[in-house]
Order: sequence, then C-alpha cells, then structure tokens
Amino acid sequence: FAMVPVSAPDTPSFRFTREQRLLDGAQFQAVFNAPDWRVSDRYFLILARRNDLPQARLGLVIGRRKARHAVDRAAIKRRAREQFRLRQHELAGLDLIVLLRGPCPKEGGRSLTPALSELLDKLLAKRGQD
Repeated sequence: FAMVPVSAPDTPSFRFTREQRLLDGAQFQAVFNAPDWRVSDRYFLILARRNDLPQARLGLVIGRRKARHAVDRAAIKRRAREQFRLRQHELAGLDLIVLLRGPCPKEGGRSLTPALSELLDKLLAKRGQD
C-alpha cells in the first residue's frame, strides 16, 4: 500500500468547503448590486466584493443558454472551483461570482482553464492597486 503524507499543522489547507461558497440569493445579490471589482474576457465575467470573513467565497453562474451540454457546464464549474481552490489564500476576504458570458467554445468547457487563471491574475492585480 502507498504511504499518504500527512500535512503539518501549519500547512495551509486547499480544501473547498461549504463556508467557501455563496449559498443563498442574498449573498449573490450583495455581490451583483455593488461589486468592488469587475474583470472580464470573452467567456467570463468575474465580480468581486470585499467580505468581512477570513476566507474567500465563490458563486458560479453557468447558464444553459451559454453552455448547452451538461458535460460542458460541469467541466466549467469544476475548473472554476479548482482555480479558486488553488488561489483561495490570495483571494481571502473576497466574495466572487464567476459568470459564463459567452458561448462555450467548440472544444468544450475543459479548454477554459487558462482563461480563468488569467482573469484571476487580473483581479488580484486590480485588488493590489486599491
């Protein structure tokens, strides 16, 4: 059997927990009504707002009109959660909403990871300016 390394107590966790999700309409509406930052490209719009919590929270809006196939919607959500999970410590103190704004590319949702990564870079750069 394989040995699983045990992380040290001071090592930051990269798990994606329920506390890191926007859960109800009021939480989503607060970000939609007054975002502090907006970044976008042809596929995504990311809205961000400061929160008073120690962690970042993520909400996803991936509509069926933009990504017709459930496989693509699931792939986009999976990749958005993964990018968020990997950068959650840099994004601490923010509520984010990721919206799919353009039609899903022909290659499917799996090809959008670099676009999400670049947008999060842009968001962190904008946040650093304030």
